[in-house]
Amino acid sequence: MEQTPYRAVFFDLDGTLLPMDLGEFMQSYFERLAAYVAARGIDPEIFTAGLKKGIKAMAAHDDGRLNAEAYWDAFFEVVDQDATDWAKLVGEFYEHDFGEIGKNVVPDPHAARAIETLRAKGYPLVLATMPMFPLRAVKWRLSWAGIDADAFARITNYENSTSVKPKLDYYAENLRAAGLKSEDVLMVGNNTHEDLACLDLGMDAYLVTDHLLDPVKFDLSRVKHSSMAEFAAWAEALPACEHPATGIDAGPIARES
Repeated sequence: MEQTPYRAVFFDLDGTLLPMDLGEFMQSYFERLAAYVAARGIDPEIFTAGLKKGIKAMAAHDDGRLNAEAYWDAFFEVVDQDATDWAKLVGEFYEHDFGEIGKNVVPDPHAARAIETLRAKGYPLVLATMPMFPLRAVKWRLSWAGIDADAFARITNYENSTSVKPKLDYYAENLRAAGLKSEDVLMVGNNTHEDLACLDLGMDAYLVTDHLLDPVKFDLSRVKHSSMAEFAAWAEALPACEHPATGIDAGPIARES
């Protein structure tokens, strides 16, 4: 088989590896979190206002702060910082209650098949998911997808990322973390706006179309695309990774000066 140039494969999560309606997920997430804080004496309306302001701050900031820092700075503009031990309160929610959101998710076995195939062939994997959640929440979502979090050398989350999709800084940051050039990486996603932004850096892309999101009316003929089942078969036809990336950094990455 002809050798591919890929030294690592980056994967989106929601709608790609995890077959979930993002709108329904976010609604359930907001409702559960509001109910959780209300049961502990926190005004849910004020909390939700802070949550939404924090999310907007993560999406908008471009100053090198970690997304978590941008979130909490904005959150505390609305919510009393001294009202409770916020780290403990939120940590316990993500450790326990958050997991219930995905209890009815039916995983796509072809997603786990694709991951295990690439892993067995020696391709280092990066979970390039929107980094607006703590790592624990991302690991829950991987478990809903039936995928081992240990398959990934790096999992983007709000504690190790300073940017978000579709910003090119997000992709550049992850290339630096992997020690790779753009042409070394295949990005697998389902969103033509957020995931295919990587093309502007020269990365290759594969669009999974089972839960396609196409807000930009992208010409699909420009990239490889198929169902997840067909992608898994495509991965099985790949040769082993000849020059895998090594030493991929799982933590925060300094911005280029």
